[in-house]
Amino acid sequence: MYISKEKLEKLLKERNISLKTLLNRAGVSKTAFYHLLYKDTVLPNSIHAIAKALGVRPSRILEEIDQEAERIKEAAWMTDKIMSNCPSLDRENVRHTLLLLQEEPLNRLRRSLIRGGREINIFK
Repeated sequence: MYISKEKLEKLLKERNISLKTLLNRAGVSKTAFYHLLYKDTVLPNSIHAIAKALGVRPSRILEEIDQEAERIKEAAWMTDKIMSNCPSLDRENVRHTLLLLQEEPLNRLRRSLIRGGREINIFK
């Protein structure tokens, strides 16, 4: 598996961001990025060896991280941390607030209104 320059350029264009902005957000240096970009494979040799021993392609033994699950785990961890400092808070409200803070402001407002029992059209 390798980094597709074409796919990356397409994604940058779709999101209207520069490579420099992407690397800054990701915390990846230009040197590290270009090292990865021009490698034949970004997977460790051990992954290739295991796949070869099984007679399969490396992608058959790999799985992508479920970003939604990671987002929820992070919110649960932060909720526990906040609750340990302020045990009088409502755990569900803390968790819900943390999840809302990860969303775009308009979606955040819609979900807050629905949760509060006031489902309204904000585009009237």
